[in-house]
Amino acid sequence: MMKAVRYHGKKDIRLEDIEVPKCGQGQVKVGRSLRSRGREYLTISTKVKVAYCGICGTDLNEYLGGANIIPTTPHPITKEQIPLTLGHEFSGVIEEVGDDITDIQLGQRVSVQPIIYDGTCGACLDGLINCCDNNGFVGLSGWGGGLSEHVVVPRSAVYEIPESVSMEVGALIEPIAVAWHSVKISPLKEGDKALVLGGGPIGLAVIQCLKAKGVETIIASEVAPRRKDFAKQFGAHHILDPTKDDIVARVREICGGVGADVAFDAAGVQAGLNQALKAIRAQGTLVNIAVWEKPAQLQMNDLVFRERKYIGVTTYVAGDFKEVLDAIASGKSKGDLIRRRADDTVTGTLQPEQMITGVIGMDQVEEKGFRALIEEKDKNVKILVKAQRETLNFELLGSPIEFLEEVAPTILQRRLTSASQPFG
Repeated sequence: MMKAVRYHGKKDIRLEDIEVPKCGQGQVKVGRSLRSRGREYLTISTKVKVAYCGICGTDLNEYLGGANIIPTTPHPITKEQIPLTLGHEFSGVIEEVGDDITDIQLGQRVSVQPIIYDGTCGACLDGLINCCDNNGFVGLSGWGGGLSEHVVVPRSAVYEIPESVSMEVGALIEPIAVAWHSVKISPLKEGDKALVLGGGPIGLAVIQCLKAKGVETIIASEVAPRRKDFAKQFGAHHILDPTKDDIVARVREICGGVGADVAFDAAGVQAGLNQALKAIRAQGTLVNIAVWEKPAQLQMNDLVFRERKYIGVTTYVAGDFKEVLDAIASGKSKGDLIRRRADDTVTGTLQPEQMITGVIGMDQVEEKGFRALIEEKDKNVKILVKAQRETLNFELLGSPIEFLEEVAPTILQRRLTSASQPFG
């Protein structure tokens, strides 16, 4: 048996014991590995391994509003429905492979691309697996999820994490790939000016991707003070507050009176949509990344009379994960992943580590994960979850000597204070 965080319905998630999945042909079994900052770590358990899974805004929407993406009737591909294991932003290590797989090694650290697709519809045949007629996601539609100790996924879903990239960052590849794909699919070109609505994880990732691609004028619109600070830190040149600033007027002012060339909506708020349509220049483009909880309205004349374009993007396609991993690894290998100007603004490459504002155990997912992200939105960006086994709650150190000196005495003391109770 293994631990897993399972979705049962609106505001109903539970940490449960479920069967460990079995690995079949064409599949790999991903466990959880202990690794941080490029160092291998010693664990006192011989079987349990640890990796990280991010809590996504989609998870929060399903929690607050009830099942929307999560199927309440059998999913057309997975044939599963609630209750389901959550978690679609995660990293781990390969611990088992199908008999027919020879191109990946046991113990390899990987990031998992969670898209589920049928491979037969028109979109899939065009290579657009993200637009599959029957699409779903590991951690939302079945096939397990990252908020568990083990998960079995197709070989095509795993991407090797370069040695210079940590397992924590490996769990951020999924949201960064969303941003990467959004920027790549947009008509953005050299010299263009960009507006980003929303300073949550996706908005901040978009800012990083724009910066990494050399965009020299990035404008961010965000309300929360800490997220405004993050936006500046990650590379936004101008920070606007829609509750205080006239977004349309300020964007036009910053952009020489004509407006932004491209805007990215990572907020999904009607007022923001209205502002963004007017803030982009004639023949400019508004790229919608947000998943909307309610129907939105478009002021069509704002598009028609300025020949503006409104396009939707969803997740990522094959190749985006590798491009993101390569972009992060490239910066690290050059030693310039964290480069700062005098004003403390990050420049150059992707450096997503600072998006992580908390790491919790699986037994804390609802209280310190979901509720923290909902009720303390201003304080958090991305909270990662790791396995909650007691033996892994210690600060694990990088050598046997450090382990014996600092971890072992703690374990011994716990055993001594509970010596009157039988060991379980």
